[in-house]
Amino acid sequence: MKKLKLPNTFVLLFSLLALIALATWLVPGGKYDTHVVNGKTLIDPATFHYITSNPQGFVALMMAPIKGFVEAALIIGFVLIVGGAFAVLQKTEAIDSMIKSVAKAHTNSAFIRAMIIPVFVTMFSLGGATFGMSEEAIPFILIFIPLALALGYDSIVGVSIPFIGSQVGFAAAFLNPFNVGIAQGIAGVPVFSGLQYRVIVWVIATTLTIGFLMWYAAKIKQSPEKSPTFELDQEKRKSLKHDEFTHFTGVTVTHKLVLLLFAASLGVMVLGVVKYEWFINEIAALFLVMAIIVGVVGKLSSDEFIEAFLQGAKDLVTTALVIALARGTMILARDAHIIDTMLHGLMPFVQSASPVFAAQKMFLIQTVINFFIHSGSGQAALTMPIMAPLADLVGVTRQTAILAFQFGEFTTPMIPTSGITVGVLALARIPWATWAKWMIQLQLMYLALALLLLIPPCLMYWQ
Repeated sequence: MKKLKLPNTFVLLFSLLALIALATWLVPGGKYDTHVVNGKTLIDPATFHYITSNPQGFVALMMAPIKGFVEAALIIGFVLIVGGAFAVLQKTEAIDSMIKSVAKAHTNSAFIRAMIIPVFVTMFSLGGATFGMSEEAIPFILIFIPLALALGYDSIVGVSIPFIGSQVGFAAAFLNPFNVGIAQGIAGVPVFSGLQYRVIVWVIATTLTIGFLMWYAAKIKQSPEKSPTFELDQEKRKSLKHDEFTHFTGVTVTHKLVLLLFAASLGVMVLGVVKYEWFINEIAALFLVMAIIVGVVGKLSSDEFIEAFLQGAKDLVTTALVIALARGTMILARDAHIIDTMLHGLMPFVQSASPVFAAQKMFLIQTVINFFIHSGSGQAALTMPIMAPLADLVGVTRQTAILAFQFGEFTTPMIPTSGITVGVLALARIPWATWAKWMIQLQLMYLALALLLLIPPCLMYWQ
């Protein structure tokens, strides 16, 4: 693990800033002519020509982060407001209550026991697909490991239900404001457009995950000694005095109302986006209204509401700064007039006889980037300014380029550079090498699935 540990994300991004600044002295300036089609500015791939560059020095390098913050202010504000709103939702404990109620029911129903994996993986995947559930799944590890052991499974199943469930939903998201929403906003694509195909992608990816986990759980239930964590779990069973969910008294009326309001808010968001072409401003306002109403219905005091909202926003300050730094790299390259030169240089690596192969190459590039930078919104801010116009050049729609960017997140549950992955495994007391060996088979399935799911959008020229 120590050998695989990489520098902090901020160190990587600032190093990238410095490299971009250096590149502005070495890379010649270049420019494509553009034209407007259906209100969208597109590059004419046949018009690249060299122009005088504008090298960026030390002062420009130091000013890039604050300029990035200013230019990305709308997206950063959106991230902080949405983070605060969902923290208020979590403060009401309605989502925890719903999960614990289903967990407790497993003791009374064979059907519920059989449906534990499909139901919970779907719930966590839905969380990742709609409100960007990721780190929020970590505390549930402490609930699902005892539950999995009680059902005769192992710690890997207990970790996989909340962790892989939320991560596969994040990668195959259809309403996630932190990757889909921000990437579409940066790429100039209507926010949350292409919903129908993304829902299909989410269903397929979630079904694959459920099927694999059910197959593995059945194998372990029949032969527990085949578990990679068999010996570790024997120790855990000795110290397991009670399960957290057994002390749960049930979902209250207040929690039901909060969950209903949350579902209604998502419905209003879809309606607003589809029918009224809502953008980041309107969606942020909706989440703020939802937070206020949920806080009142959830019987939070004004102090509790403010504390939760500020904590949620505070938790995403890191993400906001990542977005600012990522935007700063684009500002340096733009002011030096080398972005089009970079696009011109990248095009031969991505361009293929078929747009399908071009889209698949874009996915592989995003997968490599995900190894280094794990913030969905940060990756969007860093890569979309390049990938969106590059997609125009190689005959791939920007909508498809965004999907390729999302699919790069499929590797997050396995890579040792992910803070979420390392944190989850530390909490579960599972060595990374043990987890990675188990995960490789599912990871290869995700790789194949991503390559296949990028084919239909190219064939139908998905907008």
